[in-house]
Amino acid sequence: MAEEGTLTRVPNIDVRDPIEPIGAGAALCQLRDVLDRVGDKWSVLVMALLSAGPQRYSQLQRSIEGISQRMLTLTLRSLERDGLVARTVTPTSPPRVDYQLTPVGATLSSQVNALIEWAEGHREYVANARIRYDTAQSERSS
Repeated sequence: MAEEGTLTRVPNIDVRDPIEPIGAGAALCQLRDVLDRVGDKWSVLVMALLSAGPQRYSQLQRSIEGISQRMLTLTLRSLERDGLVARTVTPTSPPRVDYQLTPVGATLSSQVNALIEWAEGHREYVANARIRYDTAQSERSS
């Protein structure tokens, strides 16, 4: 006999879309995770630099204006964890650490480089569009 206030049956609490197949939500979550990684501004810049070949940590840091040591370390670790960048330690004194794109990372680098080319070619257009938008917004609120 159930105590007062307890449920005697489990209610239907499945809030999935009835048309969505089981597991599709997990696939979307994984896709979002991948897009978050490869779309991150620091990841894009690191991958673009590594598309030219292996580089040391210090080379990457000097090449990316505005990135902190902590952010570069986190970005490289995340890219390595995702299998897009490989870290090679050469046992010298001091140890030499090189980073390079993995074969899968290299397949993404052409896409990343195309995105950077597009951004370089359209940055003036975007800057002018922002000015037009901000001006129109300030005129509306006046």
